[in-house]
Amino acid sequence: MRAYIVEGGRPLMGPVRVHGAKNSVLPILAAAILAPGESVIHNCPALSDVDSSLAILRRLGCRAEQAGDTITVDASALTGSAVPDHLMREMRSSVIFLGAILGRTGEAELSLPGGCELGPRPIDLHLEAIRALGAQVREESGGRLYCRGKLTGGEIVLARPSVGATENAMLAAVAAEGTTVLHNAAREPEIADLQGFLRTLGAQVRGAGSSTIVIEGGKPLHGGEFTVMGDRIVACTYLSAAAAAGGSITVTGADPAHLSAVTAVFSEAGCAVRSGGGGVELISRRPLESAGAVHTAPYPGFPTDAQPPVMAALARGRGTTLFVEHIFENRYRHVSELRRMGADIRVEGRVAVVCGVPALHGAAVEAADLRGGAALLVAALGAEGESVITGVHHLDRGYASLEADLCALGGRVRREELNLY
Repeated sequence: MRAYIVEGGRPLMGPVRVHGAKNSVLPILAAAILAPGESVIHNCPALSDVDSSLAILRRLGCRAEQAGDTITVDASALTGSAVPDHLMREMRSSVIFLGAILGRTGEAELSLPGGCELGPRPIDLHLEAIRALGAQVREESGGRLYCRGKLTGGEIVLARPSVGATENAMLAAVAAEGTTVLHNAAREPEIADLQGFLRTLGAQVRGAGSSTIVIEGGKPLHGGEFTVMGDRIVACTYLSAAAAAGGSITVTGADPAHLSAVTAVFSEAGCAVRSGGGGVELISRRPLESAGAVHTAPYPGFPTDAQPPVMAALARGRGTTLFVEHIFENRYRHVSELRRMGADIRVEGRVAVVCGVPALHGAAVEAADLRGGAALLVAALGAEGESVITGVHHLDRGYASLEADLCALGGRVRREELNLY
């Protein structure tokens, strides 16, 4: 069993550059299906979710190769339209392939996605969007979906600003004949990044980053070259680690404007935070204060993915911080493990009350999901003594070179294979 061994209590110092955004590269890889020809995509991190996406592309008949942080996809010889269950179950965002496969081939067969268990993630909005474009959808017992039909542009109104449904609607609409107007779209920066890639392929898309996106579909597409944006959640994780452990770090590679909801919380908690020159500097030299109330919300609100690591940092804040999770109902699975380290956190439904304690102590804990695993690592870096974190395969889904980056900042983190027998 793989584990992280963390020796806590060491300040983090220096610069760190984040890799490309997981939540951007995955829909971009799906979008490459739409264009016959070769797409070259830079700043792609070495993540297990990326490996799963490449496996799906190869299963569909694409050539998909990764060399360093560059991925080359040639979808000219696309032959398949079905994604097997075992590949769908490897990651929660696998449903993003639906719109692209359906748009390119006129049919798609897949099952409900897997990945982290954060509570129900219904794909009703995805299906409503492609139905609005003329697709027929048949759902069978066991969660298998069969979609087919010639897509035509139309009006899509999302009941809520879902990131995945927005991306799937964009991908399907690019292949649909005519104009599609997508209302109540999610506004996350990764959606604007997807728009940038689609434009590189020759698609006519505008409005990403606002609540209304317009797609002039049915245009001829071609391969292209694109560089993925930096990962704002990785940046938030490193800022959380420095806040917890103390020290001074400068995070580059992500747009500081995308981090403002999180840096505002750390400023309220007593950290010195400065943005400029393409990076964010955080200095934490004294015990943190509480931060009042933190409500997760769609962008530009506080990101749900940043909630667990920020909570871990504020577990040692003087006073009480209230977290209210509005996105996922099961996003507090890390709380019971933080309690093993001495945290004082009470959960009632979607509300978590964090009463700061003077110190956390090292413990044996287990990550249950990706961002919860990041929370445990943040807590361990600021704790007294040694922690053993298992379940690190969850972290591999969204963080590349994690231990190397933290060690370069002065942390002591190593990956080991534990023998439990």
